[in-house]
Amino acid sequence: MTSSMITDTPAGSAGSDFARLSARVAAAGLMRRRPAYYVARFLLVGGLTAATVAAFLLLGDSPWQLLVAAVAAVVYGQIALLAHDVAHRQVFRTRRPSAVTGRIIGNLGIGMSYGWWMDKHTRHHANPNHEGLDPDVEPGALVFTDEQAKASTGVNRLVNRHQALLFFPLLTLAGIDLRRGSVAGLLGERGAKVHRRGLELALLALHGVGYLVALFAVLPPGLALAFFAVHQGLFGVYLGSIFAPNHKGMEMPTERLDFLRKQVLTSRNVAGGRFTDGLLHVAMGGLNHQIEHHLFPSMPTPNLRRSRRLVREYCAEIGVPYHETGLVRSWAESLGQLRTASAPLRS
Repeated sequence: MTSSMITDTPAGSAGSDFARLSARVAAAGLMRRRPAYYVARFLLVGGLTAATVAAFLLLGDSPWQLLVAAVAAVVYGQIALLAHDVAHRQVFRTRRPSAVTGRIIGNLGIGMSYGWWMDKHTRHHANPNHEGLDPDVEPGALVFTDEQAKASTGVNRLVNRHQALLFFPLLTLAGIDLRRGSVAGLLGERGAKVHRRGLELALLALHGVGYLVALFAVLPPGLALAFFAVHQGLFGVYLGSIFAPNHKGMEMPTERLDFLRKQVLTSRNVAGGRFTDGLLHVAMGGLNHQIEHHLFPSMPTPNLRRSRRLVREYCAEIGVPYHETGLVRSWAESLGQLRTASAPLRS
């Protein structure tokens, strides 16, 4: 597979709603590359990574290492967001530099398979919130519909029953589960759309061994385990806090929709005031503008915020609901769906 699968949007017929919106976005220059922005962002994340590693090595056997672990969770999240932008061809135009960079910062940098995640994320972008097509709404530790809840069995059924209450505790395991999925995907059926499996597995192994050796070489066993728990747990919570508010609680279509409606109706923007909106943009890597990102996946991150008004006005013009809410409300809506979906298990 190639990364173009999650960067390209359909051209659409000349008179389609999306084609008209796309023409307006292009005319506004919002699809132009932003190389200076990404150079600065890579330098900032690289500098923060180096500072975190230096603090870890200099502190040694100290309880302050748990604070370093918390900072490292944020660093991992920011690296993951950079890998996301690379996969969408927001940084490089062509496949090869995107794949090389993605494997370095994804597999080697944070221990998550770039190729496996791309395959999974491609299917999500193609059919967001479509049961049976979007892997992000497949039943497991969470269920999203009454039918999924009724079919739940075993330990999952016990978890699903109170999944809204357990959601944030479950997020502490999200980072570990992504690593599990990475290895399982790379070792899975040959038909899976992942290239260079051997290389990806080798980079994952190098990351895992290097990470554990560093922990137990610098820290005593008890503190090393505590560092691991804080780092990986908060990393999972951070990732979940970036991605969950964008689609959970939104429409789960069963009918066929055109591209524009498929993306807009299933996505939610998370907004704030002038100050908090800037913080959200940095913390969520621009994915608080989820509607714009799903319509134009290869649009550079800084342009998403600039395109918001144009997209919102166009949706109002053609009568398509455009849902945007604050951070707290977005979580209330997301958890509300989880509570409603699990209701059959509590009745």
